[in-house]
Amino acid sequence: MAPLNSLEKEYPLIDANFQTFCASHAIYSVEDFLLHDLDALFASASNPSTSHRLKQLLSIIDALHPPLINGLQLMEDAKQNKHVLSTGCEGIDALLGGGLRAGQLTELVGPSSSGKTQVCLMSASTFAKHKGSVIYLDTGNSFSPQRIAHFVGQSSDCVSGNQADRRSLQKVLDRIICYPVFDVYEMFDMLHQLKINLTSEIVKSDRHVQLLIVDSISSLITPILRGNGPQGHALMISAGFLLKKLAHEHNIAVLVTNHVVGGEDGNSKPALGESWKSVPHVRLLLSRDCGGNVCNISIIKHPAMASGRTASSIRLFV
Repeated sequence: MAPLNSLEKEYPLIDANFQTFCASHAIYSVEDFLLHDLDALFASASNPSTSHRLKQLLSIIDALHPPLINGLQLMEDAKQNKHVLSTGCEGIDALLGGGLRAGQLTELVGPSSSGKTQVCLMSASTFAKHKGSVIYLDTGNSFSPQRIAHFVGQSSDCVSGNQADRRSLQKVLDRIICYPVFDVYEMFDMLHQLKINLTSEIVKSDRHVQLLIVDSISSLITPILRGNGPQGHALMISAGFLLKKLAHEHNIAVLVTNHVVGGEDGNSKPALGESWKSVPHVRLLLSRDCGGNVCNISIIKHPAMASGRTASSIRLFV
């Protein structure tokens, strides 16, 4: 759930003084607040203003709580709104039963140069070609218009090619909105602003956001897990909750990348630990032979498919 400091703009009652009070009780997120002994918290609020704000915060959380829905409603929502959208790569689409599903968070796991960013760029170009808008949070300056042009099938040199080709490429690039993001707090600001935009008149335009990419989520979260104790962990879970909430409520496919770390048995494993592995709906492991131009992709986790299914020799590089 969201960290309290990320909600201050939307809810001014959560100001610095209130956050200081909450921090004195090890409360840094909405999740921390709900897990805390509320009776003890109210008893410790000697200031009437703080007590009043605690009651207001509870009212806000209650109002935001989603209504209960049954299995039939979930199935109908999946049929009507949670469509499968192509990544642009036949091998990946075949492995996933068509591509990325709206309403789900898909995670690409792999070492450096395994093809994670290539899949992100290919997916972004494919979605944008079909007139969907893409939000691309770039954490490592890896976004490449030249690669987008390659995946669109055109030269990145705007001087060459005919005018129709140039216009086509420009339209694709115009539908991909790239933001450089270098820490987790910037990401929260961007995601909360996106949430506001999606629930406003902006969504009534012809540029419906279909894909949200965070490349990479681990580069933002790993630094806050080092020495921050429960606060870093709470921020990580809050990030996952917010991404999944955006995906479900606005029928967006969310695609994030994660690196690997060494395991106790000497084998690589996804970063971000045991708590994070429950966050993605789908986890894919990418590997690539040194110097090769193809990669292998296998399913680590999928709600409808067996783990271990593999697509081999997928060409992502030239």
